[in-house]
Amino acid sequence: MRSPTQPGWIWSAKPVAEPLRARWFDGRSSRAQEVLVRLQPGPGGPALSLQATDAPPLVLPHGALDWPASWSAGRTPRKLVADLRQHGSLEIDDVAGWQAALQAADYRAPLAQRMQTRWRVFLGVLVAAALALAAFYRWGTPWAATQLTRQVPLTWETRLSDQALRDLDASYLKPSKLPQARQDELRSRFDALVRQLPAGLQRYPGYAPRYVLQFRSGLLGANAFALPGGTIVMTDDMVDMATRLGLSDEALAGVLAHEIGHVVHRHTTRLLVEQAVLNAGLGFALGDVSSLLSVSASALTGLAYRRSHETEADCFAAGLMRHAALPTAPMADLLLGIEVRARDPSSAKEASSSEPPWVRLLSSHPATAERARDLKLGHAVGCH
Repeated sequence: MRSPTQPGWIWSAKPVAEPLRARWFDGRSSRAQEVLVRLQPGPGGPALSLQATDAPPLVLPHGALDWPASWSAGRTPRKLVADLRQHGSLEIDDVAGWQAALQAADYRAPLAQRMQTRWRVFLGVLVAAALALAAFYRWGTPWAATQLTRQVPLTWETRLSDQALRDLDASYLKPSKLPQARQDELRSRFDALVRQLPAGLQRYPGYAPRYVLQFRSGLLGANAFALPGGTIVMTDDMVDMATRLGLSDEALAGVLAHEIGHVVHRHTTRLLVEQAVLNAGLGFALGDVSSLLSVSASALTGLAYRRSHETEADCFAAGLMRHAALPTAPMADLLLGIEVRARDPSSAKEASSSEPPWVRLLSSHPATAERARDLKLGHAVGCH
């Protein structure tokens, strides 16, 4: 037997509880030795002192062995086995005595063990984890995403936008059928809006995207959307819808102002960063089992933040149109016209047969009637 003065061993002559009888399998012999075991306070947790016949005690610090797992009150084991690692193993029949010795030696089970044996601890940890995740989702993710978005270079957004538009052109979009003169007229209005962007509406100082207006036809219906880096796409159906409703181009200018707001606030980039932050946070909190939860939470996050982004874009549009001395009421009428068409059974049937589900989700704007009512008054709901 090694001397207790060698490295890794500690010596104590002050046992704190009555010794327990145990059987020691030292790994060198198949026969068990009858030994006395004491538990005593030590750094990081109780130390175990093992006393064999005619030999100095072997004292192992808390981290030098694998302690038996805790158990619930209704499932007391008949015997315990402690893994002494290179020193073999220990079998103890006096389970109650072992538990008393642990308590006398100030033993505190790890949180994971207490969760397995005490439902109150498990419930408390579960509630705390749920609150932490909710707080991270509600405040931590948007804050972190906003800070990280400041560091995203404009060149990355431009490359992403170009690739996204190529993919859309290859699948859901077609070249515009609007006369070139009509496109030029609307681009002139768009460029005039961009030139009048006030500094007070800029979300990210120094962010200067190159604004470009594109026209497309295809499966998106009456729609407009902003890509990161300044590209805005308006469909022919949106232009035709304004014409059918008898609205002036100020209605389309309001829609374009809304999409410019998405670009100024970098909503697409923030959404991508928010999802990445949430995935990373859940992966850190839940480990490898979080993959499915992470994906699901990202989808829910996208929906929630898209609604908040729409509010920001509406507020921006109201401010920009007011700065340009343009009314927002025509934009409100256009939104209501699109909403009425979407609720028409024949239109809904046509849309469901042609538009993929994600397109309908992407183009949905919550509380259209409420938005339109506020825009008619020259402001947007939720603005400060």
